[in-house]
Amino acid sequence: MATRHFLTLLDLSPEELRYLIQRAISIKNGLKTHGPSYTPFSNRTLAMIFEKSSTRTRVSFETAMAQFGGHALFLSPRDTQLGRGEPIGDTARVLSEMVDAVMVRTFSHAGLETFAAASSVPVINALTDDYHPCQLLADVMTWTEKRGNIRGRTAVWIGDGNNMCHSWINAARQFDFQLRVCCPRGYEPRQDIFDAAGDRVSVLHDPMAAVEGVDLVTTDVWASMGQEEEQAKREADFAGFQVTEAMLDRARSDVIFLHCLPAHRGEEISTTLLDDPRAVVWQEAGNRLHAQKALLEFLLLGRVESWPTQQ
Repeated sequence: MATRHFLTLLDLSPEELRYLIQRAISIKNGLKTHGPSYTPFSNRTLAMIFEKSSTRTRVSFETAMAQFGGHALFLSPRDTQLGRGEPIGDTARVLSEMVDAVMVRTFSHAGLETFAAASSVPVINALTDDYHPCQLLADVMTWTEKRGNIRGRTAVWIGDGNNMCHSWINAARQFDFQLRVCCPRGYEPRQDIFDAAGDRVSVLHDPMAAVEGVDLVTTDVWASMGQEEEQAKREADFAGFQVTEAMLDRARSDVIFLHCLPAHRGEEISTTLLDDPRAVVWQEAGNRLHAQKALLEFLLLGRVESWPTQQ
């Protein structure tokens, strides 16, 4: 069977993604009931390459492998020959001989594609400058737990047309919901990604109008990693785009708010928004663990349709 990679949400079919969400919920519930007794990854190893810093990504993947009975290796550019100029493909080929899967958190999405093309084991995108698909698995899982089926619902993205926005656009395509992207002019998402979504996605520039009647509101920091020098300009350009409690009041009464974190309180969100009961960001962050367990299990073992006994 050909090696499966997870570089964007488009690498899996809509049906496979729906399976992953339900499987993640099952794994989460099983962990609460049985504890970490399901250990299908005995003697399995995940290599984790980090060129960008992380809290949730590192902790969730390491914990996932530990609870599944496997092992995770943290590798930074300082720890590998990538930092000394070894070609990306060569590193991929070497790791393929030693580990069972590779998780990469990096800048260049094209570089990640080069790595995956040379790898004979599954490669997982843990964030690039273009996409963050693992976060969307946790986001859709959280929405499903809180409000049920996402199909046909409406979400609004408020902020920069960045990698998170791109993955929300792909999620609208794959999970069949409507997405409003609300951003300042000049900060729209990449045109090809937007165009591919067809009529599932629209772009607006008025936040108060964009949130009217929606089921979900989500955002991200205004300056992503690598854009710190643009902070002052972006703060000026994004004036009026801060998500507030008053903004959520214009959405549906059962609206939920998501944020991939870390959040800059007082910038892209009000200082108190994460304390609002409509914000479910802590559940969302915790779901990174369970969604990624389901993903790792799927890539290495295929479908598991019921809660297994300890191997």
